[in-house]
Amino acid sequence: MSPLLQTPEESTAPSRSGRKLARTTMGLERDKKRHGDVEDRRGDTLADEIGIVTTAPAPNGVDLVQESVSLIEYVARLGDFRSTQRQECYSLVRRMKSLLPLFDEIRFLGSAIPPNGIASLSKLKKVFCLAKKLLKTCNEGSKIYLALESEAMMVKFHAVHEKLCQALDELPFDEIEVSVEVREQVELMVTQLRRGKRRKDTQDMELAVDLMAVSSKTDERNADIAIIERLAKKLDLNTVENLKKETIAISNVAKERGQTSECVEQIVEILNKFQQVFGMQVIDVFEDPVKPKLLSKSGSLVIPHEFLCPITLEVMRDPVIIASGQTFERESIQKWFDSNHRTCPKTRERLGHLSLAPNHALKNLITLWRETNNYKSPNTEGLASPQGSSVKQEEISSLVEELSSCQLKVQRRAAKDIRMLSKENPESRILFAENGAIPALVQLLTYPDSMIQEHAVTALLNLSINDTNKKLIANEQAIPTIIDVLRNGRMESRENSAAALFSLSMLDENKVTIALSDGIPALVELLEQGTVRGKKDAVTALFNLCLNQANKARAIDAGIVPPLLLLLKDKKLNMVDEALSMFLLLVTHPQGRYEIGQLSFIGTLVDIIKKGTPKNKECAASVLLELSSNNSSHILAALQFGVYEHLVDISETGTNRAQRKARGLLQVMKTSDQLP
Repeated sequence: MSPLLQTPEESTAPSRSGRKLARTTMGLERDKKRHGDVEDRRGDTLADEIGIVTTAPAPNGVDLVQESVSLIEYVARLGDFRSTQRQECYSLVRRMKSLLPLFDEIRFLGSAIPPNGIASLSKLKKVFCLAKKLLKTCNEGSKIYLALESEAMMVKFHAVHEKLCQALDELPFDEIEVSVEVREQVELMVTQLRRGKRRKDTQDMELAVDLMAVSSKTDERNADIAIIERLAKKLDLNTVENLKKETIAISNVAKERGQTSECVEQIVEILNKFQQVFGMQVIDVFEDPVKPKLLSKSGSLVIPHEFLCPITLEVMRDPVIIASGQTFERESIQKWFDSNHRTCPKTRERLGHLSLAPNHALKNLITLWRETNNYKSPNTEGLASPQGSSVKQEEISSLVEELSSCQLKVQRRAAKDIRMLSKENPESRILFAENGAIPALVQLLTYPDSMIQEHAVTALLNLSINDTNKKLIANEQAIPTIIDVLRNGRMESRENSAAALFSLSMLDENKVTIALSDGIPALVELLEQGTVRGKKDAVTALFNLCLNQANKARAIDAGIVPPLLLLLKDKKLNMVDEALSMFLLLVTHPQGRYEIGQLSFIGTLVDIIKKGTPKNKECAASVLLELSSNNSSHILAALQFGVYEHLVDISETGTNRAQRKARGLLQVMKTSDQLP
């Protein structure tokens, strides 16, 4: 009979040293058969998740301990997670793994586990099942969906943390004779979980800016290739292979949530833009995301898998072998290498060299198969990469040399050509930088010729999309000069200067440099005086800069609040969401709450909650909740403006995020005795 099932009279307690030895030798060796059962189990019902007790066979200590350990080992093997939730995932896995010594000691107890211990272990196992589902979603789910729903996912992580704390609090440590060392370790983990406050993930906030622009129906920047490329890179969706996997993941989301849901339509639109920018054919995720349309035209003909290029999934015409031993279409793999990749697209291993060896044997087989089956390749005209053909090295060198010409006309033309070539061609951004274009362009920023100045600052904006170039531009002391153009240049130059500062501010050290160079007052001035495009470029740059806590105070001192209020009131500008997002960032600073939390502003928020678009209402409710959580007088003022019935309506019919914010506000009213 197992020691965990024996009565105290039947059992013989091993010595402390014996138990320690058993724990040491136990390691992570587990019952593989039982482990497989837990991994493949799909019977976790809603009742299990929310803790409803249902009629079932009474669990025993052996099963609960083993199943809990198997769940921990399962999540530990999940590997990488989506970037938007990566930190939370690794933190949760680390905390779960830290409980393994606890289960080791329980497994080798010399006495029976009491009924309340069985109940606590059962509850703990249910929490692990919830954690497993959450972590699997962050490991396999759509990257675009998880980015859009980052706040909802954070709420789920907090729910798991709270349930984990509750389950561990209920463990009868004294009765199950857990060692003091392990008990202290568990109690410390619970204390850390409870003490932890909601983390302000700056990367998520940066993502929100680009997601807002790319998803907008009215923002003229929503098709800007630079923004789309930047967003794709942040989400790790800048390769053909990853985009194909994302297509499958989105198809699964569509099946769960429905093809016509607003969320799914938004995700598909973003995916389509990514595919177009990287030269992929747009695939209908609702039909067959795994099988590209190009191959479906071949009727009943089965194309051997070995004949398809792993990058394009088209039948190869000129197959070549690379250093990893994998075979690709020559043109496709050459483009991969020309984009500064030094890894195999299929195996991801770093390559020792970039030489291409013709695969004559495979080419002969493909030729024979084509002739036997009368196979003709689908017309791929029009599917070429939007970047066009690669820019020649000679052309790049020549243009960089012309930047230093003695003739203004030549310099102006060279700066313009570099501006155009670097806008849509990722390889050219690297090559221009390697050939010394950045110092020459920075020098041109000081020229009195307004067109040279405009072309130079816009070229630097395009080059800065590459992360390495961001550092090179900053090292050339370009930031103060760009800010001077922002203050004194013609309007288009000022707009593009603001966009360049936004791009450069993606690096934290540049956020500080821009602020210390008085970039924030210049951006606030553009926010006040600029065109609609200029205002959008300015507020986007200011948002990114204010992810730095010290810069929030600088923006407030520079007078950012009045122009933001004007954006809220002037509906023709269609910048309510941008202004509210900026306000949400500023109210996290004490000085911001003081400046913003005036009676007139509360009235404006309530008016948006009453009459705004669903997205407007979501943002306004978020700002009001942040204000009210720090000062209950704000919620009283909102009630006087008649917000209550509208919050009740939003809590039931608003967007997912708006519903959470509305419920949070109603809870604040309840706890502060302000409910009508």
